[in-house]
Amino acid sequence: MARVAVVLFNLGGPDSPEAVRPFLFNLFNDRAIISLPSLIRGPLAWFVSRRRAPVATEIYDKLGGSSPLLKLTQEQALALGDRLSHVGEVRVFIAMRYWHPMSDETAAAVKTFNPDHVVLLPLYPQFSTTTTASSLDRWRQAAAAAGLTAPSHAICCYPEEPGWIEAVTELAGRGLEEARTMGQPRLLFSAHGLPKKVVDGGDPYAWQVEQSAAAVAGALGLNKPDWAICYQSRVGPLEWLGPSLDEELRRAAEDGVPVAVVPIAFVSEHSETLVELDMEYRAMARDLGVPGYVRVPAAATHPAFMDGLANLVGAALSRGQVLTSGQSGGTVNCAANLSRCPLQQSA
Repeated sequence: MARVAVVLFNLGGPDSPEAVRPFLFNLFNDRAIISLPSLIRGPLAWFVSRRRAPVATEIYDKLGGSSPLLKLTQEQALALGDRLSHVGEVRVFIAMRYWHPMSDETAAAVKTFNPDHVVLLPLYPQFSTTTTASSLDRWRQAAAAAGLTAPSHAICCYPEEPGWIEAVTELAGRGLEEARTMGQPRLLFSAHGLPKKVVDGGDPYAWQVEQSAAAVAGALGLNKPDWAICYQSRVGPLEWLGPSLDEELRRAAEDGVPVAVVPIAFVSEHSETLVELDMEYRAMARDLGVPGYVRVPAAATHPAFMDGLANLVGAALSRGQVLTSGQSGGTVNCAANLSRCPLQQSA
């Protein structure tokens, strides 16, 4: 039977208070985040990480001093591995972008496993040059350095993968039921923000977020204005995607409707969900007078989501190409104007 290595990619997070600043340095030193020459980017990343470390440390203090992301990703790796036993001898690895285990150490471990095939599976449902592309680029460098020559099959994204949509739909439906006890609710799909200039440069992230949200809203039978897309986690002075979650909470307060907030671009709990959504935005909603605030959990190890990821791995092995899964399970290209879509670039 074939030996298959599946590599799950995620952002990563500091595992101690002392790791916060180097984690931030790795983040801001990524050219996908700050697109400046390395001679400028390095010192700038050092300055920004030094300035932001105290605030970030306070955030992680609320989570016990570290990010839960690695533990939760390990749980996803175990659940996925259980579903892939029929494929062959499968081992699921984890590669984080900005903190351990990072691509270099994971590539070395995969090399030792000596697989016949490697499936690269980002835990980002929607593709962005700042997340998936950055992770895959770094992996290719690490794999080359480790002498890893097994055929690799990269999954670029799965904004409408049926299992993913089913999981989010079920969780969102529960959230709506809770919110209905406080009035006629509005479902807010919250995604991590992105500078508008990145999207204007052809990044398909926002377009794919729209596809995910529309698929879930459709499955729930919702019509506008009972759902909306918004963005969180803005940093710096650039113009970012909108509307912001702040703006949507103000609109909900003005309309007198409770909200159920769905993390539509996050598949695991971490600081953006556990602190921003659960604490900061909940407090904002209360202060604004929003009648009710319900936060829908991330998909995590939801059985439908895990089944969906397993199906993606199987499809990647059979097709042997970069792919994105549509709601019907087929391959779907992004809108024609989104030039940074990897399918368009490889066409």
